[in-house]
Amino acid sequence: MESTIKPVREIKPLKVGPKEFKSRLIVGTGKYASFEENRQALEISGAEMITVAVRRIELDKTKESILNYIDPEKYTLLPNTAGCYNVKEAVMTAQLAREAGLGDFIKIEVIGDEKTLFPDNEGTLEAAKILVGDGFHVMPYCGDDVVLAKKLEDLGCCAVMPLAAPIGSGLGIRNPYNIRLILEAVQVPVIVDAGVGTASDAARAMELGVDGLLMNTAIACAKEPLKMAEAMRLATEAGRLAYEAGRIPKKLYASASSPLDGLIDV
Repeated sequence: MESTIKPVREIKPLKVGPKEFKSRLIVGTGKYASFEENRQALEISGAEMITVAVRRIELDKTKESILNYIDPEKYTLLPNTAGCYNVKEAVMTAQLAREAGLGDFIKIEVIGDEKTLFPDNEGTLEAAKILVGDGFHVMPYCGDDVVLAKKLEDLGCCAVMPLAAPIGSGLGIRNPYNIRLILEAVQVPVIVDAGVGTASDAARAMELGVDGLLMNTAIACAKEPLKMAEAMRLATEAGRLAYEAGRIPKKLYASASSPLDGLIDV
């Protein structure tokens, strides 16, 4: 007899600013061997929001550009201000992105340290305030700082994006406790940005209850990026499903899987 039970694969949509996304994975567009490989990875990942580094891509679509490989009807663009080390640069880069037709979403990055690429907290707050006031849907890359995350939410940011580990490090979630505290402190989506290295890192992050993940290097620099794109899609979905399902509590001792009632006497 054919089963009528279907696998439960539906997860709640992610709402960021004015938009909803079925996928909770956001992927980047750098470090791929070719634009075509990048395009294929985007499709395989299932992502619906794609981040592009405004200062590192060709904005003129009449020339060879990754923008020619991203269908604007299929994907929401998330321009980012990567490479900006002060507020003025970040704000001008965001405005350039909007003038180039890349939309009103912006991932703000104000880098404070060249070696670690850790964000400048004060600069991030200042840039976010300016851009929120200018009508942008601001998604700030920030440290895993509860107080900072709350301040960014209070400014009007539509999400906060704490790092899991340094950009491109692949170290995974270094401080899950701070991520949990941020989740408790803010009402806007919490999207882990930077540090994910493999599928288990993605699943672990989603199991913490974060609303989404942003990654680039983990996919683009894998030995086989297309396989990793699929792995990350599945891991993100599995981690979110597990979070929504609710894990069993951890116990020190064993607990019988089957009930003891009704056992046959021997």
